[in-house]
Amino acid sequence: MNIEFLQSIALSVANEQSVKVVFSKIVKGFADDPNIVLARIWLIKPGDICDSCPKRESCSNHDKCLRLVASDGRSIQNKDKRSVSIDGNYRRFPICAVKSNSLASLGKIGFIADTGKGLLYNDIDRNTEWLRDPEWAIRENVTSFAGQPLIFRKEVLGVLAIFSRVVLNESHLKMLRIFADNAAAAISNARAFETIEQLQSRLKLENEYLRDEVKDVYSFDKIVGQSASLQNVFHQISLVAPTDATVLIHGESGTGKELIALSIHQRSKRSKSPLIKVNCASIPRDLFESEFFGHVKGAFTGAVKDRIGRFQLADGGTLFLDEIGEIPIETQSKLLRALQEGEYEKIGDEKTRKVNVRIIAATNRDLKEEVQSNKFREDLYFRLNVFPLEIAPLRDRKEDLPLLAEHFLGQSCRRLSMPTLQLKNRHVLELQNYNWPGNIRELQNVIERGVILSMGKEFKLDLPEAGGSTLCQDTRNLDNSNEQHGNILTYPGLKQLEKDNIVAALDMSGWKVGGAGGAAEILETKPTTLASRIKALGIQKQT
Repeated sequence: MNIEFLQSIALSVANEQSVKVVFSKIVKGFADDPNIVLARIWLIKPGDICDSCPKRESCSNHDKCLRLVASDGRSIQNKDKRSVSIDGNYRRFPICAVKSNSLASLGKIGFIADTGKGLLYNDIDRNTEWLRDPEWAIRENVTSFAGQPLIFRKEVLGVLAIFSRVVLNESHLKMLRIFADNAAAAISNARAFETIEQLQSRLKLENEYLRDEVKDVYSFDKIVGQSASLQNVFHQISLVAPTDATVLIHGESGTGKELIALSIHQRSKRSKSPLIKVNCASIPRDLFESEFFGHVKGAFTGAVKDRIGRFQLADGGTLFLDEIGEIPIETQSKLLRALQEGEYEKIGDEKTRKVNVRIIAATNRDLKEEVQSNKFREDLYFRLNVFPLEIAPLRDRKEDLPLLAEHFLGQSCRRLSMPTLQLKNRHVLELQNYNWPGNIRELQNVIERGVILSMGKEFKLDLPEAGGSTLCQDTRNLDNSNEQHGNILTYPGLKQLEKDNIVAALDMSGWKVGGAGGAAEILETKPTTLASRIKALGIQKQT
């Protein structure tokens, strides 16, 4: 081992951007010298078993220890076999500052890390008492050991150690010191590259996931409505938002569950961190685990690069799991573990990662019924249902309709650059006599369509046929008074009318719900919304 040999290894890792590659090239570079028996690198990492570690008493630091991250060498007995394993008895050392004959039991590696000083033993063939495995040293003709701390900006990162078949002296130890400084810089640079790459990837994905979220700045006081049921929801939000409790929001499609989740997040202590949304209804069945936890390159066909999961993106913030009832039963156990333990693994990666995420879930399904039919795990349901929030459908809080209609009318006029239009009493009566199967989302669409049809003149309300003139005859001809004419249908009658209308659309589409020519397209609503109403109304195809 000479200075040119060490320089060649240093140059090979100087510009590497992967920490693992740096480790591998360093130990392989040493092991390529036939006189080097073994080269190893240990890094100081957070301790995961400090409380129960049998070497706790001899360790000077009870929250971190040395872990073996790279190993390479050649054996006399088997020259074709490389010693690259990082498992076994030497994979972990305590950090200790005891230098005596006890180094055999406490560890020379721990001494180097704790003191920041190098060690040299060049009489191993005559004195093996400080070795843990003297027989191995005799078999491999080991004569010397040299170890140096990996120090970067006065911080000890770990230890580089070599076992040699030729006698090493103080000049070799000094050369190894210079090399260790270069190696520590290469390790730190690679770490910096990886951190930058992760941050760039995270920022890119956050922008992708949050682009639609930042179009409008929502806050608690901007939720429109004065009904008793909505006021009760406001009160519940005030109670639960400052905590980290899991919230399960239940309500039909279009009732504003996402806005409620936003309000909870913005009133929480996590408000400065991201709110990441996962629409579980839009994820293909075999991609749930990748969406939640991410994957590494090559983990499966199509995994052409590493991907950050939504849990990692939401770390420190809130994860909103919309339509959580759509999660496959086989994925629910892994989700439960992430919620309970705050731990997960990326697909294709054995490393366990910690995450600190608050969960807000939403569903339009009856999860109790799903549990009974074995479609949803009972333990996951109880873990989610810590603080349930029920959002009433729009038909049950029609007193909010005038305020909501006014809000959406002004919003649509501004967005479409139209003159401000006036909502009249006859418009309100028409709105209140419609059943709103699509809830607030449908109301917003109806108002925007009316603004477009008005062409900047008097506001024209164009309700769907099933809920406009059919529900209450002659409402289109009402004047500005509150007097109502025509035949009023009861709520059971409205329900039956909605059911008949959906059945007619299904018959027309050949009982195809989604896609081109489907009933959802005919009714101008989302397939998920229609599927929810079909289930709620108990509609079944007659055979």
